[in-house]
Amino acid sequence: MIREVMINVSRQQVEEFHGPEDYWCLCVAWSHLGTSKSRKATVRIAYLRKNFEQDPQGTEVPLNGMIVLHCRPPEGVPVAEVEWLKNEEPLSSDGAVHTRVDHNLIISQARLSDSGNYSCVASNIVAKRRSATAAVVVYVNGGWSSWTDWSPCNVQCGRGVQRRSRTCTNPAPLNGGAFCEGMSVQKSTCNTLCPVDGSWGEWALWSACSPDCERQRSRECTAPEPKHGGRLCDGAALAADNCTGGLCTQNRKLLHDVKPQGVENSGDVALYSGLAAGVVTVVLLIVAVTLYRRSQSEYGVDVIDSSALTGGFQSFSFKTSRQANPLLINSSMQPDLTVSRTYTSPMCFQDSIDKELMAESALLDPLPDLKGKGLEERAEYHVMSHPQTFPRGLAPDIPYRGVSVGTTLGRRSRNLFTPQVSLTPSRPLHKATAVFGHAGGRLVVPSTGISLLVPHGGIAQDTTWEMYMIINQQDSSTVSEDEPEIFLSPAVTYGPPGLDLSCPIAMTIAHCAEAAGNNWTIRLKRQTQDNKWEEVMSVDEESTCCYCLLEARRCHVLLEQPGRYALLGEPLTQEASKRLRLAVFGSADGASASALGFALRVYCVDDTPHAFQEVAVGERSRGGRLLEEPKVMLFRGNSFNLQVSIQDVPQLLWSIKPFTTCQEFSFSQVWASSQRPLQCAFSLERYSHSTPPQLSCKISVRQVKGEEQILQVYTSVAENEKGVVPFFAQSDCTVTSQTGSRAFKIPLSIRQRISATFDIANAKGKDWQLLAQKLHIDRNLCYFACQESPSSVILSLWEAQHQDSGDLDSLASALEEISQLQSSGMASFGCSRDEQDSGAH
Repeated sequence: MIREVMINVSRQQVEEFHGPEDYWCLCVAWSHLGTSKSRKATVRIAYLRKNFEQDPQGTEVPLNGMIVLHCRPPEGVPVAEVEWLKNEEPLSSDGAVHTRVDHNLIISQARLSDSGNYSCVASNIVAKRRSATAAVVVYVNGGWSSWTDWSPCNVQCGRGVQRRSRTCTNPAPLNGGAFCEGMSVQKSTCNTLCPVDGSWGEWALWSACSPDCERQRSRECTAPEPKHGGRLCDGAALAADNCTGGLCTQNRKLLHDVKPQGVENSGDVALYSGLAAGVVTVVLLIVAVTLYRRSQSEYGVDVIDSSALTGGFQSFSFKTSRQANPLLINSSMQPDLTVSRTYTSPMCFQDSIDKELMAESALLDPLPDLKGKGLEERAEYHVMSHPQTFPRGLAPDIPYRGVSVGTTLGRRSRNLFTPQVSLTPSRPLHKATAVFGHAGGRLVVPSTGISLLVPHGGIAQDTTWEMYMIINQQDSSTVSEDEPEIFLSPAVTYGPPGLDLSCPIAMTIAHCAEAAGNNWTIRLKRQTQDNKWEEVMSVDEESTCCYCLLEARRCHVLLEQPGRYALLGEPLTQEASKRLRLAVFGSADGASASALGFALRVYCVDDTPHAFQEVAVGERSRGGRLLEEPKVMLFRGNSFNLQVSIQDVPQLLWSIKPFTTCQEFSFSQVWASSQRPLQCAFSLERYSHSTPPQLSCKISVRQVKGEEQILQVYTSVAENEKGVVPFFAQSDCTVTSQTGSRAFKIPLSIRQRISATFDIANAKGKDWQLLAQKLHIDRNLCYFACQESPSSVILSLWEAQHQDSGDLDSLASALEEISQLQSSGMASFGCSRDEQDSGAH
């Protein structure tokens, strides 16, 4: 007999009797034969929590990257099973997509199709739970295409530029992938051979007279020959002429067969007349040579070349009793009584030839003034030292080339010029020169932000050097096309090359880089003999050969080697910016047919004093007025152009010539604009003389996707006076140098006591490193450690920083902070007001 038994037990009964714990039950059957028990059946309460222990997180991965999504389901009984969804659809596993035992989803190589919204679903017999959604983005970084072919040279003759480009399409950036790094356009210099037009050479001699009484001559197109597509010579290559002026034949007979009376007599007269003229010419030449030799005996010097009558510069030599060293003013040798030497600074020129020669000479050596014997009452003239004389302590094997500067030698003088002339590559716009000795000094090129500080004691005792600074026109072509560097400062040359100093000099250079942020790599570079720019140091790095202190608008450099230096910058990001100075000038429009025209000229130059001076000097010469205070804008290295437009011109009073309301500079023109100022002009014209002469308008200067500046113009076109235009004319004899104590802000006695105290470390730690820290010159300390007197070099750098303000109070405060008013020796360093005044004047 089989009997089935069933019992229903509710959850409430179980929890009331057993609580939440698991329990078991069994079935017991009995009869008169005995008792039997079934197996135990364990009973558990099933559940599934609501919150996932770990939700999958969204991610962005590159193409072919690995995608890993984690999912830890909620706690439950029985354990939940996990299923992945993509975009609300169950995710099917294939070779690239698989799930692990720990429920993580792994895609080994991401495809674009794997982008989507992922979630995991946990379920058991109780419930089904769904996790938060995780967005997965598979992105593609951009890649450059191949370079296009170089474009044709943009000029048909001479030196130009050719370009090539590439696009960020291999592949194109997708789903937020990074854009290609680097430049999309490259440029390279190119040279196109200029066409040479042909020109006729000299005519050949006439041929003998032919039986037809005709003679011929020819010429060739070889002076020069036409080349590179040049035009051929115009005209005939062969000419013919009648021997007898058209009277060739009489009665079909040759003229020389008919010999009329008087022909032979006329030939004799011509012959004798020619001989007489030749004799007179020889006599006059002999008389001229005799008078010339007599006139030369009055000079008192040995003339090497006798071609002075042509007015050129000639070489000469002096008769001196001994060879002294002209580079030393206080030489221990006895002075040469036949030669006197004087130094002049600043150098002012009264003769236009002198000014031209000084502008082109390289000024490689000091320039002592020599007076020749017998010329005491005549004007001074400058001549270089003998090539075999050197400063004290300088080895004779250092290469020197002498340069002489010719000037007027009285009424009957001649300009004298030594042939070994070294010329600079380009004529300098600004220069300054002065003589410095052991006391040192400061050399300044006015209104340019360029200066040079020669420390006290840098030049040996009883030795003087004539030093110079020249601002050269930068030649951006000397920078390699493969390097994306641009000039951020003028190129500055200081010398002479053989300069011998015992400690570094401090040179200050203005720059136009917006140095805030880490968008630039700025390097100090020096030009080599082959006109290439070699790196001296990076401004951000440390070096023992040089020191650079970069400020917002200028850089202070400690140098030991003369030469030509410049700051060059390499942009690291498209946020790299340089400052542009914008100015608008106005003047009457000379191109206008009437007196009603007015021209506005807008300049965009690098924001350095030197660059704006070039504009100001040019406008001063053409009568321009500065119509609005110059403004500064940031020009970003984002490859976008600069647009200049004129706005708000009264249309009823003024007219603008067509197509001139907006002009544009290309990015490369502005970004590497160190060569010449960028200028655009707007031509306006009043409708009639009755129109009021006042002009008001706006000039907008903006970079596409960049900054914009507005220049407000309000002027009267009838004004004759010029606006205040800052400039420095080279013809002005402006004192550009200071020597001795007047050049320094710190009195010499105070400077020596500070150096003596801080050059040696003591128990209180008051050494030069602490001094550098308090003066905020605590970077690249290894450079100062290599100096003989680190404190003196630190103070020289402080002098260069504070040349304008001369804030001695800040120096005194730093010293007082170091001493803590506890050391009597340090307390004596406090500068009184009298000492400060004496050092500042």
